[in-house]
Amino acid sequence: MSANITREVQEYDKEIIDIVDYVEKFEINSDTAYQTAWSCLLDTLGCGLEALEYEECRKLLGPTVAGISVANGVRVPGTNYELDPIQGAFNIGAMIRWLDFNDTWLAAEWGHPSDNLGGILATADWLSRISVANNKPPLKMRDVLTAMIKAHEIQGCIALENSFNKVGLDHVILVKVASTAVVAKMLGLTREQILSAVSHAWLDGQSLRTYRHFPNAGSRKSWAAGDATSRAVRLSLIAKTGEMGYPTVLSAKTWGFYDSLFQKNKFKFQRPYGSYVMENILFKISFPAEFHSQTAVEAAMTIHKQMKQAGKQASNIKSIKIRTHEACIRIIDKKGPLRNPADRDHCIQYMVAVPLIFGRLTARDYEDDIAADPGIDILRDKIVCIEDTKFTADYHDPNKRSIANALTVEFDDGTVMDEVVVEYPVGHARRRTEGIPLLLEKFKINLARIFNEGQQKKIWETSMDYEKLINLPVNEYLDLYVNPEYQR
Repeated sequence: MSANITREVQEYDKEIIDIVDYVEKFEINSDTAYQTAWSCLLDTLGCGLEALEYEECRKLLGPTVAGISVANGVRVPGTNYELDPIQGAFNIGAMIRWLDFNDTWLAAEWGHPSDNLGGILATADWLSRISVANNKPPLKMRDVLTAMIKAHEIQGCIALENSFNKVGLDHVILVKVASTAVVAKMLGLTREQILSAVSHAWLDGQSLRTYRHFPNAGSRKSWAAGDATSRAVRLSLIAKTGEMGYPTVLSAKTWGFYDSLFQKNKFKFQRPYGSYVMENILFKISFPAEFHSQTAVEAAMTIHKQMKQAGKQASNIKSIKIRTHEACIRIIDKKGPLRNPADRDHCIQYMVAVPLIFGRLTARDYEDDIAADPGIDILRDKIVCIEDTKFTADYHDPNKRSIANALTVEFDDGTVMDEVVVEYPVGHARRRTEGIPLLLEKFKINLARIFNEGQQKKIWETSMDYEKLINLPVNEYLDLYVNPEYQR
């Protein structure tokens, strides 16, 4: 059947119109947003490079069919792949998210807005290489930062007041919607085509959260966002052909998103789209851990130092109380067996036990050989989470947006250490001055995992010069990250 059927003109749902108006018309004038997006770009790419150290991630990368290389294809940082933009988006998106170490947004719904970089960077690189091949100007890295700011804003503003997890849907639905909107704009779609593309993102089948929770927590949570951002590229390319849209995909009675998947509730909005989300994004700097646990891990590291000074051992701990916020309890308060690394990095008891025992928490600490230490499970069983309603209120307060945790440790001899409270993690906007130097050091370490000294230096110097970076063609910047010696 032809898509160009005659039908009564329907107005698109306002929620879709608002998204399209924003990507088409809104000008980003915030220096803070651009400077933060710059930091976000480097941190996100670094997270992807670190993921290449893990065979379970590498085995998912590359072309859909082995051996295929695409002319003017997308460069996947840290590899030698040249892929079509859909598979390129999946590769970059999966790398970014693999270790749960990229940025975070916490509200009624949580998520990781830099997941959108998979679709954004793949599309920008592909378009730039095609343009250069046809003697046309490529996109610049400033265009990437602008798209990042807008994708962050769409995902984050919808998340502020609308909980998808409470109806069993995973937050990557918002990655798909946000990526679709900005990628469609980058591809040069008409307004009608962008509306169509966004409607298809809502119309699509949506991921269930089951792969993030007991008893099914697993590694899909590490590539689900790559899948979502690559699907956004696919839907945008479909819409570019003139494929019809579905104007009331959200509001249609019975068959629309609200009635079928959102318990008949309409979305609520706290604020119009601007640049708020990027300006207030949470960077995951200190620990590769689910973000609701970041302050708990920081507190555990402080207590570990105090224990060493007092000559106390983790094996002598009688009990640990974690005073926390409701979202933490709902997502990562987990008892019972932990079957894999994906299960462990979403268990606050595990993420507190490891630093109390070893004085560290790295991505390697989720692997089977470390988890086999019986002391971890013994300590996990002694940890209890209790909600503090003030912590929960401050978590949702737009003027605070804290992610507070407080730890109290009691020992077998009756000694109780003073409670250690951490309200804001290092990556929070309130600790930005403290956090950015650490973020850059994290980026430098991640470059060293993959590249020789000469290539590290070139990437570093280019990346640290903001004016040079934003005016650099996207394809030239991605060329800096090619690793000719890469092997799956």
